[in-house]
Amino acid sequence: MIHTKVRCREITESDVEAIADLLTRGFVGRSRDYWIQGLRRQAFRTVPEGYPRFGYMLEDDGTPVGVLLLIYTARKNGEETAIQCNLSSWYVDPAYRNYAPLLTKIAQRHKDVTYLNISPAPWTWPIIETQGFRDYCRGIFFSVPALARAPRWSKIEVISQHAKAIEGLSDTETELLTRHARYNCLSLVCRTPQGTFPFILQPVRIRRGFIAPPAMKLIYCRNIAEYAACAGRIGRLLLRFGKISVAVDCNSPLSGLIGLYTERRGRKYFKGPHRPQLADLTDTELVLYGP
Repeated sequence: MIHTKVRCREITESDVEAIADLLTRGFVGRSRDYWIQGLRRQAFRTVPEGYPRFGYMLEDDGTPVGVLLLIYTARKNGEETAIQCNLSSWYVDPAYRNYAPLLTKIAQRHKDVTYLNISPAPWTWPIIETQGFRDYCRGIFFSVPALARAPRWSKIEVISQHAKAIEGLSDTETELLTRHARYNCLSLVCRTPQGTFPFILQPVRIRRGFIAPPAMKLIYCRNIAEYAACAGRIGRLLLRFGKISVAVDCNSPLSGLIGLYTERRGRKYFKGPHRPQLADLTDTELVLYGP
């Protein structure tokens, strides 16, 4: 069948309801409320000037038939500001799959942007690599932080979404922690004699068959060594919330921590000028839309 009125264009705020319907139809198991919440968060967040707020859509005579959600973020890379784009949810109605390359071509046309794919299914890994993407994260370490020794003379604080200033942190990191607290993440500060260290974690369920034990995902830390150093204090806090494990993106087991490392899941890819930092999933689909 030939569709003569199909075109690819940027998603606008007036398209949100129809895009939510399309994504609900395309992703079995995801409710419409799930998509509406994420799209609303995209509607209100800061987006680098000149880049789309939501992404791109295919429409046939005004009806949405395909979508690719994009999440653009400006990140400091040394003295310069780098643009990062999380290639998020993609769906095209089966009758229009031959138009799908229009979405991917327009979405990846900026050579100075670093593109991320943080949730590829294992069967897609070879396909992604043929498209020029390289892995920056090969696996996940499922740590049990409560079994680690807590640093001496340390304490940990839960950061409220309403916090105005956090002693020991810059205004930028303070805003990062409070913003993610509004996204239902757990924002923490661990204070030790060596310094003040920020962390962001998100509740997830690590599904293995019919078993899905409650856990946390490490969304942000300055570097993984700081998480390892503060893990004991973080783990004791998490036990109060009934959480035992913290999943950490990494490329090998974490020294000094008890847990399990696997490369069967968790691989993450990038394409572009800047290699992403491990343990920094701030402002990505995982946070805005949820696990």
